[in-house]
Amino acid sequence: MSDQVPPEVRPKPAVPAKPPNVGAPSPSSAFPPQGFGGGGASSLPPSAIPVPIGSHVASHGAGHVGGLAAAHNGGHAGSHRSAGGSILLGYIGIDTIIEQMRKKTMKTGFDFNIMVVGNSGLGKSTLVNTLFKSQVSRRSAGWARDDKIPKTVEIKAVSHVLEEGGVKMKLTVVDTPGFGDLINNDNCWDPISKYINEQYEKFLKEEVNITRKKRIPDTRVHCCIYFISPTGHSLRSLDIEFMKRLSHSVNIIPIIAKSDTMTIEERLEFKQRVRKELEMAGIEFYPQKEFDEDMEDKSDNDKIREAIPFAVVGSDKEYQVNGKRVLGRKTAWGIVEVENPNHCEFALLRDFLIRSHLQDLKEVTHNIHYETYRAKRLNENGGLHPISSNGTQESNL
Repeated sequence: MSDQVPPEVRPKPAVPAKPPNVGAPSPSSAFPPQGFGGGGASSLPPSAIPVPIGSHVASHGAGHVGGLAAAHNGGHAGSHRSAGGSILLGYIGIDTIIEQMRKKTMKTGFDFNIMVVGNSGLGKSTLVNTLFKSQVSRRSAGWARDDKIPKTVEIKAVSHVLEEGGVKMKLTVVDTPGFGDLINNDNCWDPISKYINEQYEKFLKEEVNITRKKRIPDTRVHCCIYFISPTGHSLRSLDIEFMKRLSHSVNIIPIIAKSDTMTIEERLEFKQRVRKELEMAGIEFYPQKEFDEDMEDKSDNDKIREAIPFAVVGSDKEYQVNGKRVLGRKTAWGIVEVENPNHCEFALLRDFLIRSHLQDLKEVTHNIHYETYRAKRLNENGGLHPISSNGTQESNL
């Protein structure tokens, strides 16, 4: 009986190391992590060619370098791909796409347009100034004694460029003085609805231009904060009618203004009553349930939906509390701290609006509300005709 020849043992291919200058906070990160290869070598010889992703090299009678070259030249004998994805045999650099996007965003900046709607005297301007910790809104939306009260709701937009940590944001605050202040408030939401649709129309006309701008100015309203009076009883018919008519064209976030005028028990009872009335009226406020992308989104958004309407207090004045400077409202019995979660839900609103859902607000505006308007417009007259740059409407902001 002939002796059995043991199979030839070939060395495993060396794994190229992650370049030390690509997203590496420390020298140790320049080496591949465990499970990414076998040899543990930090570099390949100049003649070696990296193995393509997901390829398994089986070189019969060829040397190590020859097998690699065959794989590089299209020889995928023995290659396989698992159902869960390919196994990386070395560092490629896919993870740097996040850094590339961050750098590009920091150069170009981004826009965020927020609309505030509610009766005069509810602290709309103060709350926006508190949210962004700067004077970004007008001081007062009320009327002086000698001013002529307009017959309809006015639309006033103010834009500012804010910068934090090298990131620039063009913030536009759209105020609606006169809403709900008249004796006859019939159809007082029409100017607001018209303004929202006008911004969609401007964006649409820029899109259908033959010569389009590299970056289309975005004046579309990404978020509408609706201020509810802290009556402690129920929503007014005006509140319900406004939110019902505009909830399908803009992201509405209802809040209870000046919630420090109610006790904690009154506030909780009022919040529950408002949520019930919104549900009975079929009003969809942001974040909408049907837009939850996965279970994680649903879990996070369910907590937010349970907290809406946010009971908030706004103030741009600082006071000394326990040796710290805090934003608050001074009363006869103490100071209501704006950012203290035990006093109001301002911090919850700020984190939700800016720190966790700002980008999603923009995406829902573009992918849902704007697309709905766009499809409707293009179906009305068989589509919009491209217009020249001379006929393009300019932004009035």
